[in-house]
Amino acid sequence: MRAVRVHRYHEDPSIDDIGEPKLQGPLDVIVRIGGAGVCRTDLHIIEGQWDELQHPDLPYVIGHENAGWVQEVGEGVTNVAVGDTVILHPQPSCGLCLACRAGRDMQCENAFFPGLDGHDGGMAEYMRTTARACVTLDPSTNPADVAALADAGITAYHAVRKALPLLHPGTTAVVQGAGGLGHIGIQCLRALSGTRIVVVDRNPAALELAGEIGADETVLADGNQVAAVQDLTGGGATVVLDFVAEQGAEMDGWNMTGPGGSYFVIGYGGELRIPTLDIVATERNVVGNIVGTYTDLAELMVLAQDGKVTLHTQQYPLERAVDALHDLDAGKVRGRAILVP
Repeated sequence: MRAVRVHRYHEDPSIDDIGEPKLQGPLDVIVRIGGAGVCRTDLHIIEGQWDELQHPDLPYVIGHENAGWVQEVGEGVTNVAVGDTVILHPQPSCGLCLACRAGRDMQCENAFFPGLDGHDGGMAEYMRTTARACVTLDPSTNPADVAALADAGITAYHAVRKALPLLHPGTTAVVQGAGGLGHIGIQCLRALSGTRIVVVDRNPAALELAGEIGADETVLADGNQVAAVQDLTGGGATVVLDFVAEQGAEMDGWNMTGPGGSYFVIGYGGELRIPTLDIVATERNVVGNIVGTYTDLAELMVLAQDGKVTLHTQQYPLERAVDALHDLDAGKVRGRAILVP
């Protein structure tokens, strides 16, 4: 099968011809990929940022936002059958450890992460996952239309879901970055809360999209964005959802957060430097977020199939994976890039 593999860091991946994945356990599922999202994390993988944490053996297949059709199942699988249309939680979990039993899938002690930790991911024709990762979809669903909801979607939804108790009518939420994750976060905020939504981005096209899908106000990141947000919010937002959090945006996000507010960090790559007195005196909170739970994904798919969250995509054939990665890096992708085998 054809697959996109990273061989060396700081170099473009290549399209290789490799063997198809095989079942390795009774709860394994082989999925024929119908769509694989291209994520900024894939750029960070290529840059080697995840090497120190995950130490994956190279080469391996990247791609952690996947949807498709069940091709083969292990002998213990009962929740999906061959031919089912599915979207895949990016990190299969065991269901037995304390974290899993508490509903904290991302802290599973026995998880693996296809496309990130050295296990082959979904930028390929087929991928191995497990029964616990599969969310069944209406058979009419085109996997390429929803694939990026598997990571970008639940990451944005998870952060919004955590922020909801703070976002009653009369509050303001700032979304920094209206790209692949941010444009989903905007829609989740609009569907689930009565908060006023202010969106900040450096790309006028992204701001135009933000206005179409639910933003009440948009702010161009032209160097004056912090002051503009503070003016709009009367000193700072109740919640800032930062889908960028690098190249200085992380400090912008903190400074856009009002007294008593909460700064939700979703993007990564930057470094926060905050005097502890600044945290204490203003009672501001910093909240980390990583992907989301299986339940988050199941709930998000209800919103998606009801038309309340729509994924804006640019599709590329698998052979143009490098072009898609370059376009994402250059800020040319409106919404989310999707590879279609």
